[in-house]
Amino acid sequence: MNKTGKLYVVGIGPGSYEDMTIRAINALKDSELIVGYTVYIDLIREHFPDKEMLTTPMRKEQERCQMALLEAGKGKTVSMVCSGDSGVYGMSGLILELADIDVDIEIIPGVTAALSGGALLGAPLGHDFAVISLSDLLTPMELIEERLSMSAKADMVICLYNPSSKKRADYLKRACEIMLEYKAPETVCGLARNVGRAEEDMAVMTLETLKNTSVDMFTTVYIGNSMTRTIGGRMVTPRGYRHE
Repeated sequence: MNKTGKLYVVGIGPGSYEDMTIRAINALKDSELIVGYTVYIDLIREHFPDKEMLTTPMRKEQERCQMALLEAGKGKTVSMVCSGDSGVYGMSGLILELADIDVDIEIIPGVTAALSGGALLGAPLGHDFAVISLSDLLTPMELIEERLSMSAKADMVICLYNPSSKKRADYLKRACEIMLEYKAPETVCGLARNVGRAEEDMAVMTLETLKNTSVDMFTTVYIGNSMTRTIGGRMVTPRGYRHE
């Protein structure tokens, strides 16, 4: 009988080695094989030069998971890497759905973009917030728009993942228009770009300005609530609502 393998599903954080957790680093060190999307493997390759690595291109998530499960099923210790956290728009759910062999699966959490970008901006997530992806590859646009509307109506801080792409250049503008139905034009907003990488950058602006701002897939967008304000150029949401 073949030895049962081990499969780690590892959140590697925003991109820099320093932002990875010790637990994530130890899992990768313990692995014989690391599997992942090409861009994510390139972020960690120099730090684990002795490891065998297998990659797949974008939109090959199921093939990637099956590859990792197959190798672990052979008795290997394997890591499937995900950007940010392995369970937030990551591979841990799909791995668990597809696992039909006797493999020990361990989910390793990581620092998701909402948190790493929030730290760069200041403290935008000090109170209740919602994380919504603007990618409609797996979610109908009508449902995304409803979630935007309901979150804005509830005066939540909203963090947007996947705010734009070549095919979705106007999605952020549409999202802002929906939120302007419930939020004031001067609502404080922020952008965090390329967090943990050489091109790291951030900007604070109003919702009205954000509506006409160009972003890319490496940008995380933050829309404040009615209490969010700018302090020393940083975006800050107080921990609670105070009624004088």
